[in-house]
Amino acid sequence: MHELAVAEGMVEAIAERVPEGRVTRVVLEVGALSCVEPEAVRFCFAACARGTVADGAALEIVEIPGRANCRTCGAGGVAVDPRIPLCGCGSADLELVDGGQLRVRGVEVT
Repeated sequence: MHELAVAEGMVEAIAERVPEGRVTRVVLEVGALSCVEPEAVRFCFAACARGTVADGAALEIVEIPGRANCRTCGAGGVAVDPRIPLCGCGSADLELVDGGQLRVRGVEVT
């Protein structure tokens, strides 16, 4: 379960940048192609945040759909299913343009 490592890293990074105060909300972007399960991160975040500046913080997860450009037919912005990454033309020769990210978009502190 690499989601635990993701949550631990996120809490550590937040604690380093917010040494004082209380984190009330964290906004996390999770791309559909990042191989990260949002609900597992949510569960792990709550456990990892206990006893830190992020204890009790709300975790808002923004899921970003996978998008790609097809090198075969030239279609742009093709929606990509992470289970079967194919263009509508049947090609798997895709250039991923969105949906691979995993990043903290924002942190609210009081």
